[in-house]
Amino acid sequence: MAGTGRRPRRSTTVTIYDVAAEAGVSITTVSNALNRPERVGAATLERVLAVADDLGFTPKAAAVTQARQGVGRIGVLSPFTSYSSYRTRLVGVLEACQGQSVDVVLFDQPSAAVSTSPLLGSLPTTGRLDGLLVMGLPLEEAMADRLARRNLPAVLVDSYHRDLSSVYVDDEDGGFRVGEHLVRSGRRTFAYVSERQQSRAFLSQGQRRIRGFARAVAEAGLDPQAIDHVTTGSDVEGGRRAAEEMVNAGTVPDAVFAHFDDIAAGLVGRFRELGLEVPGDVAVVGYDDGDLARAMGITTVRQPFVESGRVGCALLLDRILGRDMTVKHVSLPTELVIRSTA
Repeated sequence: MAGTGRRPRRSTTVTIYDVAAEAGVSITTVSNALNRPERVGAATLERVLAVADDLGFTPKAAAVTQARQGVGRIGVLSPFTSYSSYRTRLVGVLEACQGQSVDVVLFDQPSAAVSTSPLLGSLPTTGRLDGLLVMGLPLEEAMADRLARRNLPAVLVDSYHRDLSSVYVDDEDGGFRVGEHLVRSGRRTFAYVSERQQSRAFLSQGQRRIRGFARAVAEAGLDPQAIDHVTTGSDVEGGRRAAEEMVNAGTVPDAVFAHFDDIAAGLVGRFRELGLEVPGDVAVVGYDDGDLARAMGITTVRQPFVESGRVGCALLLDRILGRDMTVKHVSLPTELVIRSTA
């Protein structure tokens, strides 16, 4: 990492040309590092960001914004277009900001599950941020260090880092509740259906749910290794495809635990089209308790989405305003909602 032989931080205004010269790259590379980090190689990106931090570089538009008085600005990074649950969490964020004279700026990020490099390694610097709320994205050490060097208050929602306050749902407990219920209902063979996780560089929500699910199966004296993990798309069509594959292969278990309600809805619909009774022949359980689960009567695990966004934003505002600088890790409980599919 570039950190030796560097000139001391300038007292005058630092420009993009200064950053480019110090990092030994073009201004186009600097611009991409700040605005389109996926276009820059990892080593170059790390060097440019380190130089920008070291020189105290602030983009021109952000410098103008710094003259604003009485208005704070927080950034919210999340896979908004990948999962509707994060849009629901945003409702809680906005509720926490009511009456606070706070601007909320959204940054959509790819889903961690479908990315081969899911760890958040770059930070939007196109505008001045007084705080950052990261939802559903793992954080690497270099990024945590950057936040510390920038003195930028940050809070994680549905993610975890030991040095940053976080709000998360106990997904392992949610998975355990599902397994416990299915075992008590007499189910003995199981499948877990989810999208494929491309990277093993972090412990995902799905891995936590499977861990809790497997623990419940093991405590019932059954073999947790026998749980079949079926991968598919994270939508209704993905669930339909998984159901059809299991039926065609003759591997339909007693119960299927779906990573999302959308997958569960596809499973239920396609199983029934293919002549299976749900829950008679196969039980189906989803996760989230969204509108689709309620409309179709799907047994599922309810997550406190709005509350998690509200609590996370409240922690961030406390840090921005200096009211509470302690690192807190808040765990929110899940609730098993039993309906007609299991």
